[in-house]
Amino acid sequence: MKNMKKILIIEDEKILLEVLQKKLSREGYEIITAKDGLEGLEKIRAESPNLVILDIVIPKMGGFEVIEKMREEPDLKSIPIIIISNSGQTVEIEKALRLGAKDYLIKTEFDPKEVIEKVKKQIGEEKKVSATTNKNEGGKLNKDGPKILIIEDDQFLRGLITRKLEKEKYVISEAVDGEEGLRKIREEKPDLILLDLILPSLDGFEVLREAKSDPEVKDIPVIVLSNLGQKEDVDRAFSLGAVDYLIKAHFTPEEIIEKVKKVIG
Repeated sequence: MKNMKKILIIEDEKILLEVLQKKLSREGYEIITAKDGLEGLEKIRAESPNLVILDIVIPKMGGFEVIEKMREEPDLKSIPIIIISNSGQTVEIEKALRLGAKDYLIKTEFDPKEVIEKVKKQIGEEKKVSATTNKNEGGKLNKDGPKILIIEDDQFLRGLITRKLEKEKYVISEAVDGEEGLRKIREEKPDLILLDLILPSLDGFEVLREAKSDPEVKDIPVIVLSNLGQKEDVDRAFSLGAVDYLIKAHFTPEEIIEKVKKVIG
């Protein structure tokens, strides 16, 4: 029992807290709980857990403040944190990751199996999956769904969208810069492209211009997904041939999926 890894769950929703506690206990972890940020921070200091699962909106001290306090203390700053988010807004998730959180869970899509996978990735056995391996819920390679290429250099956002789309039976390919993205457009000829604008090597505008100038791929629909929200940026993307334009901070991953479905079904 001395080698049992310890997880602190800071969550004020009783039912969710109980589900997490039961599921993780069955996996052999020692579970400690707290129902507000202040109590949570005190237990982090007293218990030195191997991992913290932290809600953002909690009484007495919010989740962001808990992370900030932990990062100020040498004994606490290296403890990995998995965020539990209610909204799933990209801007909220990005803020948590920027502060030092390692991963996130979205309450509206709570999946106990996903919780275990994320916990094992941080403090236990990690199951490695290739970025271009696309599996359906049964674990078999999905080769028959519509093909989507995601050109996005933000690893966490790319991973989040990939997981959501794979659950919908889409086949996903990824690129982390503009040159790689343009090459994959020409080689793979996907059914749809999700394109960031601020990219290494070649920006999204240039990728869009090149793709729409190529007779073999010019008809592939492109949805721009960007932090750029100025009217001139939006107008420029549409003039180059984008079919839709989503500002990251304004859309949840679920809304992005709905946009994809409207374009390719």
